[in-house]
Amino acid sequence: MTDTIEQPTTDREARPVELVDEAGLAIGACSVAEAHRAPGQLHRAFSVLLFDATGRVLLQQRAAVKTRFPSLWANTCCGHPAPGELVATAASLRLAEEMGLTATLTEVGIYRYHAEDPRTGRVEFEWDHVLVGQLGTGAPRPDPAEVADYAWVQPDALRDALAGDPDAYTPWLAGVLDIADPARGTGTPLH
Repeated sequence: MTDTIEQPTTDREARPVELVDEAGLAIGACSVAEAHRAPGQLHRAFSVLLFDATGRVLLQQRAAVKTRFPSLWANTCCGHPAPGELVATAASLRLAEEMGLTATLTEVGIYRYHAEDPRTGRVEFEWDHVLVGQLGTGAPRPDPAEVADYAWVQPDALRDALAGDPDAYTPWLAGVLDIADPARGTGTPLH
């Protein structure tokens, strides 16, 4: 396991995140790095899943330099809104940064989880807003500093892959997919 305190932080690791209570209400802020230091602090995050017209979902393989769960397959993109920032705004910006894509995003639920990364010693403890969108045109243009690879996969094939080799995927992907896949056709934003 890597000692997380001695690892240098990136500019992204110094950005503020919004801490939340057990009901998802804002209670403060700290840096990304501090929120992910064991045992972790519950904070607001988002996960985006884009689908295409045939129902396939766009996955990304996280870059090897990521401080949490590097090189694992994950949802289309994820991140943290700044304190007080609208989740959909932050998610749209991150989608453009990581994948070079734009899409109308709809929030479809919350996935709360806690996961420890044994390789880096970092912790995810997130109140995760799940957003979905459909990619009409365009092709991913991932930032290689963020994304090692990407793939379009049918949701049922992804569930089979998650069951067969869970260690190849981020610990939040299955829960995010369980919220996103059934809701993607509703187009009904949550308020």
